[in-house]
Formats: sequence, C-alpha cells, structure tokens
Amino acid sequence: MPTLASHRKSRSRTGVRANTPAVGFTTAALASVTLLSTQSATAAPAEPKPSIEEVQKKVDDLYRQAGTATQQYNKAKEATDTQRKSVDRVLDDVAKSAEKVNEARRSLGTYAAAQYRAGAVGPTAALMFADSPESYFEQTQLMDRLTDRQQEAVEDFQKEQRSAAKQRVKATKSLETLTESQTSLKAGKQKVQNKLAAARSLLSDLTAEEKARLAALERKKEEEARRKAEAKAEEEAAERKRQEEARQEEAPATGGGTDTGSGGGSGATDGTYAAKAEKVLAFARAQIGKPYVWGATGPSSYDCSGLTGAAWKEAGVQLPRTTWDQVKVGKRVATADLLPGDLVFFYDDISHVGIYKGDGKMIHAPKPGANVREESIYYMPIYGSVRPA
Repeated sequence: MPTLASHRKSRSRTGVRANTPAVGFTTAALASVTLLSTQSATAAPAEPKPSIEEVQKKVDDLYRQAGTATQQYNKAKEATDTQRKSVDRVLDDVAKSAEKVNEARRSLGTYAAAQYRAGAVGPTAALMFADSPESYFEQTQLMDRLTDRQQEAVEDFQKEQRSAAKQRVKATKSLETLTESQTSLKAGKQKVQNKLAAARSLLSDLTAEEKARLAALERKKEEEARRKAEAKAEEEAAERKRQEEARQEEAPATGGGTDTGSGGGSGATDGTYAAKAEKVLAFARAQIGKPYVWGATGPSSYDCSGLTGAAWKEAGVQLPRTTWDQVKVGKRVATADLLPGDLVFFYDDISHVGIYKGDGKMIHAPKPGANVREESIYYMPIYGSVRPA
C-alpha cells in the first residue's frame, strides 16, 4: 500500500513564512523603535528660549554693529564715487589722446602722399620738365621744407602714441581699482543687510506679550536715561555755580575788572554760532518722524550722519559723510559745555551721532525701524562732542 506521507506539505518551523508582509512590518517597526530610542538617548537637549532682556541686548548689539557697518559702507561709497569721477576723467584723457594720435597720423599721411608724388620723378627729369629753372628750385625748396615738417610730424605722432599708451595703462588700473571698490561696497551692503535681517528675525519670533514686555523695557531704559540726564544737568549747574562764585571771590583780590564772559567762550562767537545752530535745529525738527534708512541722506529718510550732514548744510557748513570724519570737524567740547547745534558722538567706535538741542536732549536718526526723534543724550554711552563751526 503506497504511503501518503509524501503528499503532505511540510510545515514551517516558525509557523509563518519569513517573507510575509506581517514579518516585514514587525521588523521595520522594531528597528524604528530601536532607532528612535537611540536618538532620544543621544539627542542634545533643546536650547532654552532667550529671555526678553537677552533679546533686547542682542537686538541692540546687532543694530550697533549695523550702525558701524553703515559708516563703513558710507565711507566706501564716498571713495567709490570719487574713484568713478577719476576714471571718467582718465577716460576723457584717453579719448583726447586718441584724437591727437589720429591728427598726427593724418598729418603723416599728407606728407607721405606729397613725398610720394615728388619722388615719382627724378631731379634731372624734374628740371627738364620744369616750366623754368626758377620753378624747379622753388619746388625743391618746398620739398626740403616739407621734409622738415614731416620729421616734426613723425616726432609728434610718436609722442602722442606714447602718451596714449600711458593713458590707456592708467585707465586700465583705474578701472580695476574701481571694480575692486564696487565689489567691496557690495559686500559692505550685504553685511549691513545681514545684521538688520538678524535683528528683525529675533523680533519677529516674539509673541505679542513678549513684544509688549520688550516695549516696557525700552520705556524703562529711556526713563533711566532721562533721570540720568536730569541728575547730570543738576551736577553741571552746581559746578557752574561754584565756578562763578569762585570767580567773584577772586575778582576783588586780583582787580579782575569787568570780565563778563562765561566760562565757555566769547559772546560774539557764541552769537554767530547760535544763529547757525538755530537753522540746524529748525531743519532737524522738520525731519522728526521721517524713517531711519541706512545710507540715506534725505530728504525723505536719513541715517544718523546723513541727518547731521543735511542739517548743518542748511547753515552753510559742509560736513563729511561719516561719523568718523564728522568727529574731526570743528573743535571738541566737553559734555558740560554743550550748546544747541553741537554734535554728540556715541560708543567707542564712534558709530552714532546726534544734534544737541539743549536740556540733555538731542535730535537724531536712531536705528532701523525707528524714526527721527528727540531723545536723551545719555541713552547711549557718549564718546565725545564737537562744535562744527
């Protein structure tokens, strides 16, 4: 009797085939769990969100860095504009030299044609075919003079060629320098934009509540600056009073006479300066509310040195473009001796400037996102002050 065992299908030892979807899914799931467990164990903890105070400090730092970069950009742009004008002049010289070369070439061509015509007939034949001996000798004398002039023309041509070559070399170098400056200018512009973008990004991540708290911190900072300004003004007033009392006590002993000048300077000079300063401040007040825009010099927007330059231009005084150069104009004055119209500079890198208006306040273009406004001069660390005229 034949056995039936050979017709039976053998069973898998595991009970399920290894290539079934269920096994594949289970294997993948286990692998994922294992991987996630490993990642969770090794992942670095998330960085804590910065506090409002830290955001304020970071934004202020970025705006200050942007201010410094703006002055660098302004200085580079000023130099580039000067270079561009120089290149234009050099190119004009190249064009003039080329025209002179062409004129010399035309002269040479005229003489060469005359010499060719004269050289086509020998001296004997020329004498034979001449209308008269006198006409022959007149022609010969003319050709001698023509040869001398031709030599001069050759020398002029060579001279103009050399000059034109030098002008072309100069133009090439000037264009290379201008191209390098324009590349640097573009990089400076990008640097400012990166700083401003980083500051805007920080501010945009804040919630409405955090923005309100940040505004409150700004108001607190401004109030502290106001109190500091008032305390400083009282201290300066007390110091001036002590100095005045000391002068009055010394006057009888020294026979000081009738010196009525103040400790700060002469009345005539101050009167002239005050008239200019009034024009400066009138202009500055009219700009209040206009936006700060980096690199702008008006009339619809300004950066800090753009505003001071435009304001003093109203009084007939031309200031340099950057804070770094404006601080070198006129004479330095102490904070205690400030007069309306004086320029007050801030930070160790002299990256900001405002126009003093009196009572410890100034008019300035503060920073991106803000408008021209009045503010305490003690809101930022003072570097120094100058009287432009």
